[in-house]
Amino acid sequence: MADKHPYSGIAGLTQTVSQLRKSFPAQFGSDTMKKLGIAPNNESYVLSTLRFLGVLDEDGKKGQKVGTVFSQHEDSEFQQGFAEIVSSAYSELFELHGENAWTLPLTKLIAYFRHTDSTSDVVGKKQAATFQALGILSGKVDGAARSPKPKAADASTSVRAARSLRAKTTPQQPKAEIPLPIQSTQPVAQSSSMALTVRVEINLPAGGDQETYDRIFKSIRENLLNGNVP
Repeated sequence: MADKHPYSGIAGLTQTVSQLRKSFPAQFGSDTMKKLGIAPNNESYVLSTLRFLGVLDEDGKKGQKVGTVFSQHEDSEFQQGFAEIVSSAYSELFELHGENAWTLPLTKLIAYFRHTDSTSDVVGKKQAATFQALGILSGKVDGAARSPKPKAADASTSVRAARSLRAKTTPQQPKAEIPLPIQSTQPVAQSSSMALTVRVEINLPAGGDQETYDRIFKSIRENLLNGNVP
C-alpha cells in the first residue's frame, strides 16, 4: 500500500473501474490499459490508486479483499461493496469524521490530506478530488452536486442583452416626414407639339396641424391640378 494517499485523473479512474466491472482479468496493468485506451500517459496514477484501495496487489492481480464486489451486476450492490473497500483504505479519515467523511467540503479534505501527507496545495487538491470521485463511484456522493457551478454572467453582458431585447420588441416610431407622391394628369403647358406631365412628391411636416395641411393641398389643387400655371 502506498505511503501517501494517491491521486489520479477522474475520467481514467472511472473508466478503469467500469472496465473491471465488465471483466476483471487475471492480471491488470499499464499494458492492458494501453490496449483498452484508458487514461493514456496516466496509467501509473490510476494503478497506484487501485493498489492503495487493495483492488489490485503489487503484481496487478485482484486483491484478496475484493471478493465478488466487481462481479455484482446491480449498481446498488456494487456500490455497497466498493464503499467498504474505500472506507477501509481511508480508515483514518473515517475514524475522524465517520460517515460524514463522504460529504466533507473540498477545503476540509484538502486540509486533511495536506497535513497528513505533507503535500503541496496542488497535490492536496488532487488527492481530495480523487477521494470525492471514489465517493461518487461508491454511491455516497451525488455527482451532479459536485459539478462546478456556471459562472455568473457578466453585468455588462446582461445589460447589452437587455437593451438588444428591448430594441427588438419596441415598435418602430413613425418618421418625422411623410412622403406623399401626387401625380397630375393635367398638362402644365398646352402646345400643339407636346404635353408635359409632372410628378410631384411632397414631404408633409409631421408636426403640422389640419389648417397647415389644408393650405398645402389647396395650393396644389389651384396651382397644379387645375392648370393655373403662370
